[in-house]
Order: sequence, then structure tokens, then C-alpha cells
Amino acid sequence: METVYVVKGMTCGHCAGSVTQEISALPGVENVDVALETGKVTVRSEAALTEEQVREAVDEAGYELVGVA
Repeated sequence: METVYVVKGMTCGHCAGSVTQEISALPGVENVDVALETGKVTVRSEAALTEEQVREAVDEAGYELVGVA
């Protein structure tokens, strides 16, 4: 399953790394790809994640989940 989210506030490689690390820790996540230019985060997972799970991970990294792209 692949879902694209929009995250606000990421401006550099460190930001992308923090978001990737937090989302990757969620159960079933196989891959996380961050596009800084667009703020889009593509998450591939074994099963669907809830938006709340992703929001909590993004919040933990210090950024804001805007929603699903």
C-alpha cells in the first residue's frame, strides 16, 4: 500500500531525516520517501496506516501533517 502525505515545515535534509525516522518506526512501514521541494512524504506499508498514526509520528519529529495528498 502506498500513501502520499503533505507535511509542513520541512526545509532541509535533517528535517527529512527526522520525519523518515519517526514514520519508519510505525508498524508495517516498508519505505518512506520525502520530497522537500513539495513537502510530500510517500509511505509504503504492508497495510493501511491511519492518518492519526502518521500525524503522531510527524508531530514527534516536530512538523505538521497537513493531510493526504
